[in-house]
Amino acid sequence: MLDPKFIRSNPDLVMAGLTNRGAEIAPVENFLSVDEEWRKLTAKIDERKARRNAASEQIAQLKKNKTDASKLLAEMKVLSDEIKTLEDEQKGFERQIEEIVMAIPNIPQATVPKGKDCRDNLQVRMWGEKRKFDFKPLPHDELGKKLDILDFDRAAKISGSRFVVYKGLGAALERALISFMLDLHIKENGYTEVMTPAMVLPESMRGTGQLPKFEEELFRCRDDELYLIPTAEVSVTNLYREEILPSGSLPIKHVAYSPCFRREAGSYGKDVKGIIRQHQFNKVELVKFVEPDKSNDELEKLTADAELVLKKLNLPYRIMQLCSGDLGFSAAKTYDIEVWFPSENQYREISSCSNFESFQARRANIRYRPAKDAKPEFVHTLNGSGLAVGRCFAAILENYQKADGTLEIPEVLKKYL
Repeated sequence: MLDPKFIRSNPDLVMAGLTNRGAEIAPVENFLSVDEEWRKLTAKIDERKARRNAASEQIAQLKKNKTDASKLLAEMKVLSDEIKTLEDEQKGFERQIEEIVMAIPNIPQATVPKGKDCRDNLQVRMWGEKRKFDFKPLPHDELGKKLDILDFDRAAKISGSRFVVYKGLGAALERALISFMLDLHIKENGYTEVMTPAMVLPESMRGTGQLPKFEEELFRCRDDELYLIPTAEVSVTNLYREEILPSGSLPIKHVAYSPCFRREAGSYGKDVKGIIRQHQFNKVELVKFVEPDKSNDELEKLTADAELVLKKLNLPYRIMQLCSGDLGFSAAKTYDIEVWFPSENQYREISSCSNFESFQARRANIRYRPAKDAKPEFVHTLNGSGLAVGRCFAAILENYQKADGTLEIPEVLKKYL
């Protein structure tokens, strides 16, 4: 979340950032109104506490002099009752302020291009040569069925729509991709692997920004206060919730494989075929905890780390910087990595690499000490897919297919198969 002090001191800046996002400014106006009432109430409480403290000193002096203090004691009792009533009212305002601030998205960095939606995103660079086919390339779902490595019909029988069964060499290829990505990020990119729970408490979802705004996108357990994670970002980021990281411990770089679960509410009719938009899918996630003045440099490095997967697989891709109107709720700056799908003659997102600055850290109360005896400060968090495994699987099928309907295997994956 944004720092309430920052909103109070820079309301025009915050509202301009929300306007650039295409978000409503009403929450900021509401915050300013409630915050003003809270400050007035706080001033009343402080004034009464000062009077009570002065009365306490007078009472102590009267008792010392063995003088009747009953009148002052009665006055102090009235003040204490007033303070308690006002403090209860103050807590109500504080709850309102927290609810308002939790619903306000992050504001874009100054370097983020202004725009309304994905059509205004900025292409940063491209890599790789698009393969020229002397036959019409099949979509990945059709090829997967022909090779008998993807079974959508039996998945639908088991679980309904937007699920898939990986069979035989398809299951092996999915598993090989996971192992390859983890090995690459651990051995070459210097990440520490963690394997975290796939179910988390509401506090964890609030920490990374999924709650309260995106509850309809989440799968929730019926009998327990637990949610299935939409990405390992949630559980990995919350590893350090309510902690103060010691001086010299940053940057912390984690990589995690996990299954991910999304309702895809509001996306029906989009990408129904294939494995692009599933309710359950596999992903390898990169998460960083860094010092604030280094977070943008670390974002560039994180993006390069994710790119390396596609370079090793020799899959053509491009990097897009998201415009203000296409940013995610918690992000201040984002690069999308889009891989080439020849059957569609277009690029498709396979990773979003984002700098959240202190937005998630404030929600999750993750701080660090800049020096041994220094006052704790909020860390900056970053994350990106390294990569979405199913989409990588689909891109391999499309880019490595042969005229006879068979499939080549990228060289780097052969030792895993």
